[in-house]
Amino acid sequence: MHMIRFNPTRDMWRMRDEMDNIFRKFHTTNQENDLYFESDWSPQVDISETENGYIFKAELPGLSKDDVKITLKDDVLTLRGEKKSNCKAEDQTYHLCEIVTGKFARSFRLHAPVEKEKINAAFENGILTMDIPKAEEAKPKEIEISMN
Repeated sequence: MHMIRFNPTRDMWRMRDEMDNIFRKFHTTNQENDLYFESDWSPQVDISETENGYIFKAELPGLSKDDVKITLKDDVLTLRGEKKSNCKAEDQTYHLCEIVTGKFARSFRLHAPVEKEKINAAFENGILTMDIPKAEEAKPKEIEISMN
């Protein structure tokens, strides 16, 4: 007989996760055919904007740079990858396996044209950081006022 600890909030957390997945579908698109992409999990992302460009950060714990693919097409930045499960090892018996794994895809529309060839991406300690410079025509221009 297996004993399971009673946790009254477990069902509430499960329902919250299900609702998060439903809402995430409205914000995640598959770039190739604009259909909603069913993700097993979704990395957390921060995107900030400066006068000169965007700074993009994504938490990708347990992944390497080879597990992630980044594309930019028509001002839509797409981050894809897969986090493989370790819970299928044949020489081990797992009693608990809670680490979320699976495929993911997230797409973000950039609101200004960018210099595609000058994008810099770095991956360190499970954090992907990208510096995405704006195109010159998207940068604010100061207009000099002449005196008559």
